[in-house]
Amino acid sequence: MTNINQALQNRILVIDGAMGTMIQRHKLEEADYRGERFANWHCDVKGNNDLLSITLPNIIIGIHKQYLEAGADIIETNTFSSTTIAQADYDMQALAHELNVASAQCAREAIRQYMLENPGTTEKYVAGAIGPLNKTLSLSPDVNNPGYRAVTFDEVVTAYTEQIDGLVQGGVDIILIETIFDTLNAKAAIYAVKQYFRSKQLPELPIMISGTITDASGRTLSGQTLEAFYTSVMHAQPLSVGLNCALGASEMRSHIEELSQIAACYTSAYPNAGLPNAMGEYDEQPHQTAHFIEEWAQQGFVNIVGGCCGTTPDHIKHIAQHVKTIAPRSLPKVVG
Repeated sequence: MTNINQALQNRILVIDGAMGTMIQRHKLEEADYRGERFANWHCDVKGNNDLLSITLPNIIIGIHKQYLEAGADIIETNTFSSTTIAQADYDMQALAHELNVASAQCAREAIRQYMLENPGTTEKYVAGAIGPLNKTLSLSPDVNNPGYRAVTFDEVVTAYTEQIDGLVQGGVDIILIETIFDTLNAKAAIYAVKQYFRSKQLPELPIMISGTITDASGRTLSGQTLEAFYTSVMHAQPLSVGLNCALGASEMRSHIEELSQIAACYTSAYPNAGLPNAMGEYDEQPHQTAHFIEEWAQQGFVNIVGGCCGTTPDHIKHIAQHVKTIAPRSLPKVVG
């Protein structure tokens, strides 16, 4: 495999778009999610998109292939909620490890099929997607008890370690810690990654880290500024640090510019397709998103670009076309 560092020095890489948006297009019902294996499961599972990697893997493989055909260099595994903590919503904690293996295998299979159909194309990479969890270490869910936490640091580390093991067994190339709104959760994920590879005596996979600025104040949900967030995670020596979700490209621009000036590593950006409308849907058209991201590329802000909520293969196709001839952001020269 080509070293992804080498690829990043030569060009801007493209990461895929939204998985959930594409799954919604299939208009799946409860029975579709359950499949035969979970036909008699004791609670509803509709909405557990990660489960589809087991029950309807061809749909997930097909979505990955659409993004590859659109020009994505990096595809994310369908594992945003594949931890024991998040799967507890469906009482499927015991499936967490299997979900990660299956999802990574779906992504690998999509690349295998794509390469067979498109021989001679550039290397494609699988990023094992690690989501932020539905429980937070920095914030209390009880307004009357600010010191209360619904989960402990060690519990988060344990959950993430199991997820990482499944992703590695499934064959991912990169670990992607994404949509971070609580940096302490992200630090638990980083700790889990480092500890996992050290304990297994395996070469560490590259780590991509992507945070979420939740509003115009330029802070994460747990209150950190962008610079504070970057300072909190840079010890991980990540391949890239970036932003995704929460904002559309026009709202994200100033934050990406700031990050490009402070980050000693590569930078990534995959915004939503604008801000959601009153119905919670995204209206920004592919050419509009691509126009914003092209300008960031021309300004030298980015190394990896793509889309988050509301983006489709058409968005990714436009983005890929708009950045393909633009030089990537140069890494700053570190003195000392």
